[in-house]
Order: sequence, then C-alpha cells, then structure tokens
Amino acid sequence: MCVCMCPWLIKKVMLGNNSKIYVDTSAFYALLDRSDRHHEQASALWPALLDDNVTLITSNYVVWETVSLLQNKIGFKAASLWCKDILGVMEIWWVDATTHQRAYELWLNLGRMRLSLVDCVSFVTMHQHDIEKVFCFKPHFTEYGFELLTVSLNGGAVC
Repeated sequence: MCVCMCPWLIKKVMLGNNSKIYVDTSAFYALLDRSDRHHEQASALWPALLDDNVTLITSNYVVWETVSLLQNKIGFKAASLWCKDILGVMEIWWVDATTHQRAYELWLNLGRMRLSLVDCVSFVTMHQHDIEKVFCFKPHFTEYGFELLTVSLNGGAVC
C-alpha cells in the first residue's frame, strides 16, 4: 500500500493552524537546486507552507547565507530569482546586537560541534520567538529542541 503526502494532508498532519515556521538555508537551497538530495522533499513541502495560516520566517543572516550559496553554487540568476520570488513570501527578522551577541557566545561554546554562526543565530531567534518547527535539512536543529518538517516520499512520487 502506497501512502502519499498531498499538500493539504501535510498541512493537516504537521503544521496545524496559525503555525510559525522558521526556514533555513538548507531548505531554500534544496528548493532551487534540482540536483540537491533533498529537492523532492523540499518541493513536496513548499506548497503546504504557502497557506494563509502559515507564517514563514527567516533571519537576515539566513538571507545573506542563502544569497551567497545560491550565487556561488548555481549562479547570480538563481540568487536573483530567489530574492524576487521566494523571499517575497517570507517574514524577515533582523538580528539585533543582543541576538547577535547571544548567538556569538553560543557559537563559541559549541564551535567544536561544527555549527555555523548563522545556525546559532537561528537557534537564538527561534527560542526568542517561541518557534518550534523548522523547514530545513540539518539534523542538529533537533538536537537543540526544534522539530524538522519532513515528508515521506514513496517511490519518489508525491500526490
């Protein structure tokens, strides 16, 4: 028996009503790069996240990291299209000096764990704003108490 996850079912099962979802660079990149190993999963989740009852949030640090990654790996055109098309549906939280300092201290303390400063900013930002769910493909987010949004793809097919 094949169980497929349709966008409406993804929303019902994983998101709930009036959800705040933090979006990380790994999800943005997977959406745009068809050769990324998470592209199918990201593409399956994205339509459900565009619902009116879901607030998509990221930080200006993630924006910077994503633009840099897209430009370097795929090209300027991909980075530009991302800024025009995808970034427009996001709520961007600008990191202030206090958040940066907390993230920097966390990064220093956890540096041996191979976490980036941007990830530490994301952890601090998510904790400050009581965000529990994240659209990303980095397992270490779960180690810090966040729930990764996932979808099972059966045989590569998504309904």
